[in-house]
Amino acid sequence: MTNGTNSTGRVPDVKNRGAADWVILSLPGIIWGASYLFIADALGAIGPGGVTLVRLAVGFLTLSLFPSARKPVLRSDWPKIAALGVFWMAFPLSMFPFAERYVSSALTGMLNGANPLFAAAVAAMIAWKLPARRVIAGIVIGMAGTIVMGLPALHEGQSTIAGVGMILAALVSYGVALNLASPLQQRNGALPVVLRAQLVALILVAPIGMRDVMHVKWAPGPLAALLALGVLSTGIAFAVMSVSAGRFGAARASSAAFLIPAEALFLGVIFRHEHVALISVLGGVICVAGALVMRSGKRVAVPVREREAAGQSC
Repeated sequence: MTNGTNSTGRVPDVKNRGAADWVILSLPGIIWGASYLFIADALGAIGPGGVTLVRLAVGFLTLSLFPSARKPVLRSDWPKIAALGVFWMAFPLSMFPFAERYVSSALTGMLNGANPLFAAAVAAMIAWKLPARRVIAGIVIGMAGTIVMGLPALHEGQSTIAGVGMILAALVSYGVALNLASPLQQRNGALPVVLRAQLVALILVAPIGMRDVMHVKWAPGPLAALLALGVLSTGIAFAVMSVSAGRFGAARASSAAFLIPAEALFLGVIFRHEHVALISVLGGVICVAGALVMRSGKRVAVPVREREAAGQSC
């Protein structure tokens, strides 16, 4: 991902931006916040493996329409891009639809508020060095919120617990992926890396997803949700995030991820009449607060990989 600096080496001041720039800054988070509703609706027409396969196929085709995404990448980076296809695309994007058979779309989106925390924790482990105290405090607070969010699952049976576990596994995978992605995107550009990672993931999930595709139910609503999941969440959102990072810097662009939990909660309750325990909502607030604590303060105290781990979560 581009570092978002101008010719003077400084990140543009967001305060001086107009309405169009605020749309660019917030749009990826808005799209990804709706992803969990799209997944839940799409499951009414196709199995979870098919959801992942179709969204990747449609997303890949959508992203390939952008000329900047088709630019070449360094041949030496292909092995890491292949790993990115596993950790950023194939595995986590498979976990969400499987999890949403047992867990509400609202809770799935709320748990994704912990994404920056996992990215920071993985960055610290990769560097084999403790991060700044503020970052540690943010991780501790946020992880506590994540646990609080998942507490109601203990009383809802093994299937719900398994669903929460799948989501957390996906977040760990995202944490690894976001730390792999940063240097790759700096060398090759954001969209060329994303496009090729999607291609790798598409090849990997095809054997599992094709069986579900062969048994798809032709229901207009769920299929429209599946198409939106591919075009918007797996295609356009990445393109807009790339533009946002170029204008505002990766750290500020990734702040769009903070919109995801609240939007997922709102959409799940309004459109699917989902019930979310109050303690889970409280946990979501604590989780986002931890992420905000982690990201506040002097940026120079936070390792580069933590600052530039963009919140591309679904």
